[in-house]
Amino acid sequence: MKSNQVLIIAEAGVNHNGNIDTAKKLIDVAAEAGVDFVKFQTFKAENLVSKEAKKADYQKNVGTKNDTQYDMLKRLELTKSNHSILIEYANSKGVGFFSTAFDLEGLEYLKSLGFDMFKIPSGEITNYPYLKKIASFGKQVILSTGMANMQEIKEALETLTSENISLDDITVLHCNTEYPTPLDDVNLKAMISIGREFGVKTGYSDHTLGIEVPIAAVALGAKIIEKHFTLDRSLPGPDHKASLEPNELKTMVNAIRNTELALKGSGLKEPTKSEIKNLSVARKSLHTSKELKKGKIVSS
Repeated sequence: MKSNQVLIIAEAGVNHNGNIDTAKKLIDVAAEAGVDFVKFQTFKAENLVSKEAKKADYQKNVGTKNDTQYDMLKRLELTKSNHSILIEYANSKGVGFFSTAFDLEGLEYLKSLGFDMFKIPSGEITNYPYLKKIASFGKQVILSTGMANMQEIKEALETLTSENISLDDITVLHCNTEYPTPLDDVNLKAMISIGREFGVKTGYSDHTLGIEVPIAAVALGAKIIEKHFTLDRSLPGPDHKASLEPNELKTMVNAIRNTELALKGSGLKEPTKSEIKNLSVARKSLHTSKELKKGKIVSS
């Protein structure tokens, strides 16, 4: 990835539905689309929820009526051997492998894999032991802020920087944790407010339908875009309905790269190389109605 390009993370998440072959197909799609990273999720269900925890509203169409959140998550776990297989496969396809952990054990495991970057999911923004553990790694940090207010973001950043991380190492993602997010709930200007208030790089983690909002975020200065994708939105699972299908992911990546090209330049308003040749054609000029001899003085 070029350092001046927006970092694009294709969030496979749990859209593999617990199947390693499906996970590989997701990597194929991400590589074909030209993203920088394909991201999965690293967790053990017993470390996240009680066996009686109810599913969120957007998860209720997954599994059977009597399924708990634990039952659903247990089916979606990736084992350590799964991770090894997928990392090797992503490397062979030329796309970066990335994952989010949801507990301290998972963070230590990802650290053992040699990750240079760690993502704090929205649900962990007030989990201070989790934040301190990530800060102790001294790596680049992505902080997602779904459901958070400015004070909670401030406290999370203070927790990170009180350990081993500088603000220069942190990118804060504006996010809305509703799947899918209604367009009138996006509040994209909040991304600008976060950057201005805390002096950090910003980005956007998108859960809307379509690709318009992440492209708009890039136009507003996002340095990272994260977007869920799937092989097929009709598949069963908690996140498929709010995910892009393969052709849409590729279209989004192309649109972001084109937006970046359009944002290049000095910012000064002056004729560009491509339009200078049109000056003599497009602008008005004086012409004589009859032939004049050289040196003749024309008067009104």
